[in-house]
Amino acid sequence: MPARVILGVAHARREIVEVCRRLYDRGLIAGQDGNVSVRIKEDRILVTPAGLSKVDVRASDLVELQLEHEHEKSSKGKGQESSEVEVHFAAYAIRPDIRAVVHAHPPVATGFSVAGETVEHPMLAELKYGVGTLPLVPYAQPGSRALAELAAESLRSYDVVLLQYHGAVTVGPSLMVAHQRMESLEHAACILLAARQVKGRANR
Repeated sequence: MPARVILGVAHARREIVEVCRRLYDRGLIAGQDGNVSVRIKEDRILVTPAGLSKVDVRASDLVELQLEHEHEKSSKGKGQESSEVEVHFAAYAIRPDIRAVVHAHPPVATGFSVAGETVEHPMLAELKYGVGTLPLVPYAQPGSRALAELAAESLRSYDVVLLQYHGAVTVGPSLMVAHQRMESLEHAACILLAARQVKGRANR
């Protein structure tokens, strides 16, 4: 049985707003990039709206949706849900232990995905303990059902996935854990990029 949701809706709203600002402050998103959601009941989620910079998102802007693609919007939601909500729906559908989903565009980790690579190193503690093994999900049109299905297939077994040309998705038993995994991914990517640059200079 999945764990019971214990966070109140008001608390979840505040937590989403806080994580959106952290993502923005740490340079993991820019402009309207990214989206965040939390499962508030077994069949309902809160998700960030489309069209707003995450640093400007307020608790009242969040959209409440019914799972199973019924898209029943809460009267408290002012806007349209994020265009990437299909990825969130798919993640919640395949794993009842997932209570939160974060999609962001961490620059260095996304650079690896643009190069057709994942972020990996067998001895890097930041990856081993903070992220784990992560796959590179093949490219599909952002916002499409095809992308949601590809991401969900990887999320069956992994908590962090890179989307080719399109950032990363992290999941967790809480929003803070999902957010920490996104930060850890980018930190590890920065370390690996620095190591490549040092090695490149040494080989000149």
